[in-house]
Amino acid sequence: MPDIISEPLRMTEVCRELRLRGNKIGFVPTMGALHEGHLSLMRHCAASNDVTIVSIFVNPTQFAPGEDYERYPRTMESDAELCDAAGVDFIFAPEPEDMYPRSMVCWVDVGGDIASTMCAMSRPGHFRGVATVVSKLFNIVQPDNAYFGQKDYQQCLVVRRLVEDLNFPVDIHILPTVRESDGMAMSSRNAYLDPATRRRALSIHRSLAMARLLVMKGERDPNVLLKLIGEEIEKAGGEIDYVQVVSPESLEDYRVITGPVLLAVAAFFKGIRLIDNELIVEIT
Repeated sequence: MPDIISEPLRMTEVCRELRLRGNKIGFVPTMGALHEGHLSLMRHCAASNDVTIVSIFVNPTQFAPGEDYERYPRTMESDAELCDAAGVDFIFAPEPEDMYPRSMVCWVDVGGDIASTMCAMSRPGHFRGVATVVSKLFNIVQPDNAYFGQKDYQQCLVVRRLVEDLNFPVDIHILPTVRESDGMAMSSRNAYLDPATRRRALSIHRSLAMARLLVMKGERDPNVLLKLIGEEIEKAGGEIDYVQVVSPESLEDYRVITGPVLLAVAAFFKGIRLIDNELIVEIT
């Protein structure tokens, strides 16, 4: 089983010792409730680094008021077993008081379109919480490589910009979204869905696949895609948080699609917020 460390200073000491021995450290930050999407990141990390460290920390500062922080799944025992099978060497599992021992006066704020659109519109303070906790984790672990999943596309852009702007010496790797056999993007929040709601929630992936097909056939009007995606989800009983057709680099809305495009969705099914996206790189 991986060694489980809760104290930030102890984790830093262990990582310092590992680096002094010449080890290359790979890092996968998570909030636990692990699924195959997380495990694919861990296996990739273990294959590409000498030591693999996974953090399991439900970060309170990235939850907006009224969100599911208190009931977010916490499954440490089974998570540790999954980490073991994926080749993880250490689990960093701090408590909130370990990461936030006193009232915070220093935060990492992210400006620009990448942190003001999409998820930021309905989750105030979310990306400040993400950027701050990722900065703290990178300072504690000081990895050579860190791994994230494309499902959280906007978060990936925020982390990449964080690393570039603040000169963190870590390479960021973004791996494709892992899906269930029926196409649903894997997410810890999928555990909230009863079978009937889960079937309705498949409309998210279905609508994105339909929109992708239209783009590949030559559709360049974002409004056509927005209408198709929104109607398909609402027809299944979903409540739209956002649907956007944007540049994958800047997250700026397209007026006319002229290059690579990200189709991004967040929707609620019975109060459960789910996100997904389709990245189309080659536009002919």
